[in-house]
Amino acid sequence: MHITVIGSGYVGLVASVCFAEMGNSVVCVDIDEKKITKLKEGVVPIYEPGLRDLVLNNLEKGFLRFTTNTKESLKNSEVVFIAVGTPMGDDGSADLKYVLQVAKTIGMYMIHHLIVVDKSTVPIGTADKVRATIQKELDLRNLKLTFDVVSNPEFLKEGAAIKDFMHPDRVVVGANSERSMKIMKHLYSPFTVRNDRFIGMDIRSAEMTKYAANAMLATKISFINEISNICERVGADVNEVRKGIGSDQRIGNKFIYPGCGYGGSCFPKDIKALIKIANNNGYVPNLITSVEKVNNAQKKILFYKLTNQLGRNLSDKKIAIWGLSFKPETDDMRESPSINLIKSIVAAGGEVNAYDPKAIHEAKFYLKDIEINYHKDKYSTLDNADALILVTEWKEFRSPDFDLMKLKMKGNLFIDGRNQFKSEFIKNKGFKYLQIGVKD
Repeated sequence: MHITVIGSGYVGLVASVCFAEMGNSVVCVDIDEKKITKLKEGVVPIYEPGLRDLVLNNLEKGFLRFTTNTKESLKNSEVVFIAVGTPMGDDGSADLKYVLQVAKTIGMYMIHHLIVVDKSTVPIGTADKVRATIQKELDLRNLKLTFDVVSNPEFLKEGAAIKDFMHPDRVVVGANSERSMKIMKHLYSPFTVRNDRFIGMDIRSAEMTKYAANAMLATKISFINEISNICERVGADVNEVRKGIGSDQRIGNKFIYPGCGYGGSCFPKDIKALIKIANNNGYVPNLITSVEKVNNAQKKILFYKLTNQLGRNLSDKKIAIWGLSFKPETDDMRESPSINLIKSIVAAGGEVNAYDPKAIHEAKFYLKDIEINYHKDKYSTLDNADALILVTEWKEFRSPDFDLMKLKMKGNLFIDGRNQFKSEFIKNKGFKYLQIGVKD
């Protein structure tokens, strides 16, 4: 099948390489000439396990091409995916300017029937706006071309996006045309051949499904974090509580790990957008609003624990930070808890030594106005440090040399924002070890 994917960001690039890997002819389009030039050379702008190898493999085979020319890419395409960003507006709503600009471009250049697929996370009713935008351009060209608009939300986890796309637990497609639904089912059949994971529905339900899924997962995270805060105050151990409730099949053990708050490009943005959607339609989403409130508060928990031990004035203190990205196996710094933490430490006069296996280059952008000592390995951050804070649970932090850590540090405070270790073991190594949801 001939496919065009417009947008070479996280979603668009992953979709492009995975469709190409199945033998489709895929053209990935972006207006950023520098980015496209690098992609043609096999230089991938984001870190995602397995992504670069797939790009190089399919470029070599000729199944994947990159271009800035939308007009040319549409000539032979049967399906066009819109996979551009929907940044958060000032009022919390999703900004559709890029999506609708792509829709306009499609209307300007399409020459035959197309299935236009909204892959971006978009508010309910966006498909209608995309359809109207395309039709307006066709009317201006005096063309009677037909087209279908389909919703196909992505459910990719950063750090496991390739696996999620290749082996999805579901493929959700919203379509009002039987023909387009059949074509989409055929397109995804290589990914669902072992298990029928294809779920067809109407367009608005598909658009809503993405928001509902992210809201549910964010709710589970905020729930366990709220429970952890109660545990600290009553003397319970949230690690034990988590095991107790996670064994209940109705609850399950996923997304109930206490921590220092969720971040990334999806949860914060989509929660705000869903709240805005609800408000615009005359409904106050009390639960989802509380989820956001709890998470915003949780991002302050590490700084609170730090200053509770060292005092509010950190002018003579050196703090080591392990992990900068919002989660392991990605370099994504968007809404990462480390941002708020580092800004707070520096504002209190503290000196920050930071290390992350993949995200230092992104951190230098998101924290460009903050003075930080970036290190190339985890141990050098500890030299004369008064405290260590683990923010992101990268694998290389799971079994460090605790004796070496103790020798390098001036102080012995170890704050674990992800509850990675057994408390008794770390304390026996001579650290004052603090976790989330466990009384200090």
